[in-house]
Amino acid sequence: MTNKKVTPSAGNVFADLELENADELLVKAELALRITQVIKGHGLTQIAAAKMLGIDQPKVSRLVRGELYGFSTDQLMQFLNALGHDIEIVVRNRPRKGKARGKLVVQAV
Repeated sequence: MTNKKVTPSAGNVFADLELENADELLVKAELALRITQVIKGHGLTQIAAAKMLGIDQPKVSRLVRGELYGFSTDQLMQFLNALGHDIEIVVRNRPRKGKARGKLVVQAV
């Protein structure tokens, strides 16, 4: 049996990998996941989803596979709007102690 080093996640795999723009990458991934869930939940084909989103089917295919280059956060939010979902952005005060986290969260309501 070998000893493996386990490093706890900071809550953002992109930050754990020390990628640039880790917070934005996480938000885009969470938005894309939600879009994919809505598409599948409504039983939409990629062609039908493409028509609703105003893009072509190959882009829907890339989106649901998590290939998010070329998609902006704003565009992903517009896709959710086109699928009948509202986006809510919440700004909160940070705790008295500690530093601002700058954390962005996408959650299903």
